[in-house]
Amino acid sequence: MQTLTANDAKRNFGELLLSAQREPVKISKNSKDAVVVMSIRDFEELEAMKTEYLKHCFKSAQQEVNTGTAVDGESFLNSL
Repeated sequence: MQTLTANDAKRNFGELLLSAQREPVKISKNSKDAVVVMSIRDFEELEAMKTEYLKHCFKSAQQEVNTGTAVDGESFLNSL
């Protein structure tokens, strides 16, 4: 992943946009990672994966409730 400083990103914004179409670009400010710029296609794919993962988690949780294998939060914390 390419990394640019915030100043370089500002000075070369058009180049940043072109680069982000190919792969995500990390922007740092004061030597600390600040943001990642990515194409809308990559962003939409990431959001779709997150949505599918959440659906899977909810479905698994519902199955545990239905089969009686779910553990309540207090019991779980006490077992730690």
